[in-house]
Amino acid sequence: MSASTPPGFRSVTPRIVLADSEQVAELADFMRRVFDASGEVPSGRPAELRIGDSLVMVSGTDEREPASAFLYVYVGDIDATYSRAIASGAVVIEEPRDLPYGDRRATVEDRWGNVWQIASRLS
Repeated sequence: MSASTPPGFRSVTPRIVLADSEQVAELADFMRRVFDASGEVPSGRPAELRIGDSLVMVSGTDEREPASAFLYVYVGDIDATYSRAIASGAVVIEEPRDLPYGDRRATVEDRWGNVWQIASRLS
């Protein structure tokens, strides 16, 4: 079964639904600072934030219950990204470490309850 997706979307698009619609812009700012995300926070529809080649939608609870996310994000420099996440208020779950399958990875949780596994490929 093939999916018909709009331009710029993938077949699977993560979505974060925040309990307070006013916090959408704050989470978008966090994603811009930490992951160099791009995208705007339009009124009346979900924000579409691009991290690398991926899209993450963020919205408030206008029509849905809150739902956090657990996202695995590949970045160019895990240690620098991890440092930006901590400086931006994220809480450490796992400090950066090299893993046997070839990733260097850290895990943090943002103040909205989203878990971000941040990784770089070692080889």
